[in-house]
Amino acid sequence: MRDRTTFKIAALIIAALQVVGPGMQSAAQSEMRVIELLADKDSRFKIGRKASPTLTLRAGEEVKFRITAKKAKTQNRNGSIHGFALIRKKDGAKFPDWDLELKPGVQEFVLKVPDLPGEYQIVCTVICSEGHEDMHMKVIVIA
Repeated sequence: MRDRTTFKIAALIIAALQVVGPGMQSAAQSEMRVIELLADKDSRFKIGRKASPTLTLRAGEEVKFRITAKKAKTQNRNGSIHGFALIRKKDGAKFPDWDLELKPGVQEFVLKVPDLPGEYQIVCTVICSEGHEDMHMKVIVIA
């Protein structure tokens, strides 16, 4: 009797692992990457202490950006103080889902990385100060 009960429990555990196992594994593998970024008052994008960093992202992945925007010298009528737009380096193509306006404080955005590998650039689209033209960072999209 005991051997039969042990066998039934083992069979149930194995069956449950076959059903749940792959889902659990893919959930762990697909945990979304979070990038903490500062759009600073000195008109620079920063990650940690590094100004104008280079990001390497995988084509097609979804990434959560947690962006802290600090007030620069000017702002738009709608209160945005910095912009955050992705453009393709070779032809200047802009990606609509990546055209964001940042207001003071912390904001989170989940963005899909372009499917085409190559070199891109994130630029500020709000004239935030005299140094506005220098507010950009390089993005490398890999396959």
